[in-house]
Amino acid sequence: MTGDDPLEESESGDPTTGEPLTDGGAAGADDVALDPWGSSSVSDYRKLFEEFGIEEFDEVLEEVPNPHYLMRRGVIFGHRDYRPVARALRNDDPAAVLSGFMPTGDPHIGHKLVFDEIIWHQEQGADAYGLIADLEANSARGMSWAEIDEHARNYLLSLLALGFDPEEGELYRQSTNREVQDLAFDLGAEANFSEFQAIYGFDGETDVSHMQSVVTQMADILYPQLEEPKPTVIPVGPDQDPHVRLARDLAERMRFFKVSEAYASFELEDDERALVAEFYERLDPVEFDDDDLRCVHVAEALEETPLSELDASADTLSSVLTKLNEAGMEPVRPRTRFFDRRATDDAFDALIDAIEGEKRVYESHVDAFEIDRAEAEELAREIEVDNGGYGFQPPSSIYHRFMTGLTGGKMSSSIPASHISLLDDPEDGYDKVKAATTGGRETAEEQREKGGKADECPVYELYAYLLAGDDDEFAKRVYDECVGGDRLCGDCKEQAAQLMKDFLAEHQEKREDVEDLLENADIELESPRRR
Repeated sequence: MTGDDPLEESESGDPTTGEPLTDGGAAGADDVALDPWGSSSVSDYRKLFEEFGIEEFDEVLEEVPNPHYLMRRGVIFGHRDYRPVARALRNDDPAAVLSGFMPTGDPHIGHKLVFDEIIWHQEQGADAYGLIADLEANSARGMSWAEIDEHARNYLLSLLALGFDPEEGELYRQSTNREVQDLAFDLGAEANFSEFQAIYGFDGETDVSHMQSVVTQMADILYPQLEEPKPTVIPVGPDQDPHVRLARDLAERMRFFKVSEAYASFELEDDERALVAEFYERLDPVEFDDDDLRCVHVAEALEETPLSELDASADTLSSVLTKLNEAGMEPVRPRTRFFDRRATDDAFDALIDAIEGEKRVYESHVDAFEIDRAEAEELAREIEVDNGGYGFQPPSSIYHRFMTGLTGGKMSSSIPASHISLLDDPEDGYDKVKAATTGGRETAEEQREKGGKADECPVYELYAYLLAGDDDEFAKRVYDECVGGDRLCGDCKEQAAQLMKDFLAEHQEKREDVEDLLENADIELESPRRR
């Protein structure tokens, strides 16, 4: 969830538009392993769609008001459940954005992607949160509090210089936010070591503070919803996806009620429910003796249908048949179910009273026959919040691509020549770009004949990710001139180097301008844990 080092490999682009492809290009890449504290390398972004269920951002782009250029150019390539956020922004409804930064080094151009995503959402009306993950830096990286304070200040200055409004948003550090720490304690009751072992590879050598920092990050992600549940997006690199998935799971586990669809008094798994739903639609109740469709009727129809014609496994079929036959003559009727997950007695009673129309009350759930799923979700959350619960909505996320190192391979904070710090002297930034690897041909003649390989060029990435700013036409022109053979690498790098020099000079001037703004912001710049 933190912006520790969101910089890595590049990917192919669309030769017709000059924009990076959202499927990531290179086929046949190795399996993807996502490690929030390692140096995850994603060489085929399609793997993330197939293996981890990340959705393509292109599919939701048209629903986003005033999309940022990182969205338009495919730099933001994927999302989890972003539609509620986009809908809230369109309708001026409450929404939030949060991302964090682990202060282990200087802020660099990779971090600028996250800064920009937070600021853009704030400009669209979302409540914005920027946090310093100092507990994580201390526990997972062994950083001293003095080092953390120095780096934290630099992150915050750059965030403010790029346009974050501290009066409209919130800045905080994990170690001094008691609400986050209290929420982490509550969330910890819903997580266990086996789960952390499966997700993060923790073992008997993992120290407890590292595990605790994970729960704290879960609290960070859900923190914007403490005052009221609302769609919340977490902009991150794909290596942080394990944190997002766990936070979504914990948000659900913290809910008082689980709302689902049901067809009888007993509970069905998702695949079992789909099978019963199919046969409920297929069978005609008037064909049975009392004109009612009952569980045994569905069981008989399932038994008479060859397994090859069912969209279900043998185990699923066997389980469904057992439940249906045990229910016997109970009618099969669609209903919305409120399952008591962790509700208080008062909340459960309040829910029963609030459900209008026909209902059935059981020991651990209530079935309602005259309310649809969406209305039920809203009612369950309202009852929960009124009775002291959180009512969390599962947090959403958007994922941006890793950047290629200026020297080729990964862009890494530990390799100065591979990245550009936002604190670099402008002349040094100029020199780094001038010395960068390109996607050019071996000779100018070959470049003019075959065109350059912009999709493999770290310098073109600088244009697409940063230097072209909001000017899509400029980014596309650079691409087209390169692949068309009209742009040679020397001139291209000279232009990029000058633009980088100008950007760094302007950014650092703005950092100086916001010094007072940071001093007056409601955040402790020196850790009370510092000795």
